[in-house]
Amino acid sequence: MTYCTLDDLPAFKSQQKRLFGLDIGDRRIGISVSDATWFIASPLTMLDRKTDWKAQMHKLLKQYPVGCLVSGLPLLMNGDEGPQAKKVKEFIETHIFPLNIPVYLWDERLSTCAANRALIEADMSRMKRKDNVDKVAASFILQGLLDRLRIAPSI
Repeated sequence: MTYCTLDDLPAFKSQQKRLFGLDIGDRRIGISVSDATWFIASPLTMLDRKTDWKAQMHKLLKQYPVGCLVSGLPLLMNGDEGPQAKKVKEFIETHIFPLNIPVYLWDERLSTCAANRALIEADMSRMKRKDNVDKVAASFILQGLLDRLRIAPSI
């Protein structure tokens, strides 16, 4: 499979396929899902990369009609790709492309910070935040793209 562009996305929406948001970290993968109308992203789950996350991912992909995976790309504050962005791309090319679903890369700078802030404001305990921050960050990533698509006149 390959990366897709903004121009590729309308075809998935017209087929009524959802989008998955991915927050790929060294230990966990946060996953969010769009609604069928591509209006809102919701946190879905967190997969631990030390377990059999691939089987869990296959199960989720069977459960939801997904057209594209939207992966956060952790760019440096100056917009360059640093070591973590390179790790994410390597992970995608090695483990996500074989799932045979296109991937769209979305600038995710500060998404985890925003997710932590939202969970703190929701008065969530430190332990619960740890268990939820990755899937909430994935929903911030996906919601950013969904909002961008709503304001783009061509989409």
